[in-house]
Amino acid sequence: MAVTAALGFWQLDRAGQKRALQDQIEQRGHLAPWSTRELLQALDPQAGLHRPVQISGRWVQGATLFLDNRQMNARVGFFVITPLRLAGSDRAILVQRGWVARDFNDRSRVPAVDTPEGDVRLEGRLAPPPGRLFELGESGSGPIRQNVDIPGLALAFGVSLLDVSVLQTGNADDGLQRDWPRVAAGVEKHHGYAFQWFGLCTLAGGLYVWFQFISPRRKRTPHGPEAR
Repeated sequence: MAVTAALGFWQLDRAGQKRALQDQIEQRGHLAPWSTRELLQALDPQAGLHRPVQISGRWVQGATLFLDNRQMNARVGFFVITPLRLAGSDRAILVQRGWVARDFNDRSRVPAVDTPEGDVRLEGRLAPPPGRLFELGESGSGPIRQNVDIPGLALAFGVSLLDVSVLQTGNADDGLQRDWPRVAAGVEKHHGYAFQWFGLCTLAGGLYVWFQFISPRRKRTPHGPEAR
């Protein structure tokens, strides 16, 4: 009982931490957007995760990748990512541009995504790099990838990438969907775990009372005609 109760309170504590993180995420989402200059001047760009940004620059040509097995609105397809070389700098940031359906008849075919060569300006929010999915073996080197990592991309495309990415929002005439899910810290999960641990604690207590007190007393109490 002590162990399961302690685990239940630990999960409640974790839920409290996640709730504080969720509040921080929502507060950052309402801050004024960082400009390109403010993003570059930030000592730690990760300190601005989930904050809106309005940045400009030029797409790194030939560097668009398609992350496979990514879902949006319960459909499986590609996340399209392209590094954006930031205006007035030699540094770049990885942009998660949106989602596009894949051709299941020809799995090696990638859709055409407009990537203009001139200056572009986009809106979005700072986010961690794309989440990693389980894969067998090493990641390929073609345009279709299961996972990517920032240092590997920087080396492959010869750009200096910030260690964050941008989830692009707003409208752009490129045919990509941007119904990004709401960022959640997972508070409900810890509440569920706490309920399970407290349930086990209650069960252990009930079993203890039954076997230590109720059941022995029932065995000692005479039953039947001879008890009368």
